[in-house]
Amino acid sequence: MWFNQKKSTEQDNPQALLDELVSNGIELTIDELIRYQTKSSLINLAASKSSHGKMSGNYLARSKGRGMEFDEVRHYQNGDDIRAIDWRVTARTGKTHTKLFREEVERPVLIATDLSTSMLFGSRLLFKSVQAAHVAALVAWHAKSRGDRIGGVVFNQQSHTELKPRSRQQGVLHYLHALVKSHADSIQIASENEDRERTKLAFEQNCARLRQLAKPGSLVYLITDAFSLSDEAVRHLANISRHCELVVCLISDPLEQQLPDSAQKISVAITSGDNDERQQFILGDKALAEKYHQQAMSLNDSIEQQLTKAGARLLHFCASEALETQLHRGVASWIR
Repeated sequence: MWFNQKKSTEQDNPQALLDELVSNGIELTIDELIRYQTKSSLINLAASKSSHGKMSGNYLARSKGRGMEFDEVRHYQNGDDIRAIDWRVTARTGKTHTKLFREEVERPVLIATDLSTSMLFGSRLLFKSVQAAHVAALVAWHAKSRGDRIGGVVFNQQSHTELKPRSRQQGVLHYLHALVKSHADSIQIASENEDRERTKLAFEQNCARLRQLAKPGSLVYLITDAFSLSDEAVRHLANISRHCELVVCLISDPLEQQLPDSAQKISVAITSGDNDERQQFILGDKALAEKYHQQAMSLNDSIEQQLTKAGARLLHFCASEALETQLHRGVASWIR
């Protein structure tokens, strides 16, 4: 489900909610991203697949060996380390047993945030780009609380900032400041005529950069509306998922999925973030509304199929509700 069709109580007083979020919904500030430091316990980034890394750190690999975390006891086999013999079990059973451990490995967290022109759109509360930055901030603060190093890529169709993983609060703040700067740049260039092929190429190139940054065992987040997804980008993402855990957070807006209800036919013009051309729609035309919705669902299905085939785990977020509200309602594999 790409958005919640039920009317949210947040819509009754959107300005009060924006004040709580320290946001105007359009521009991005460092204060609204720092706010998520106190919200990091809302999610859990525990690894859901085997770690492939060889570095020492905070996560348990499924490979057995000497390490910090006890795993199990089994019969001694030739070649086992005699220092790991469990003498109590050996004495009790009369047969030699050895202890096995899970090796702890480090897992850098890489976040790629798409702030391209199509993300500069929002019909109710926040621009998709602002919600994407909120998701990125929450992931970064939670990763920091677990002792992970944080890095990644922040990009739009014209520029990118590549950040190698850093530890502690320095890594988080470095990433958050990159979000704020890139978002301001995106707004500044939004009035320029967009070359869709150039935007697709930029998306592919940044997926390739993410692929180069993602060392085996990393946890990789891509936060985007996936409007610029291409076969080449999917190829890069599939390569990442072979060696890392890949999570794609898809950001949507209700107006992209379904036209508003209207008791009478009303002609409205809508300008989307990825196109300066104003599109005319007739509200109250049930046939048109159904066609619009079906086209949106078809696009959604295509995007989901490509990303799932690439080995990504998908999470959906809507720009019309506060991130906390959506998390409290339940986002698969993120709720504690």
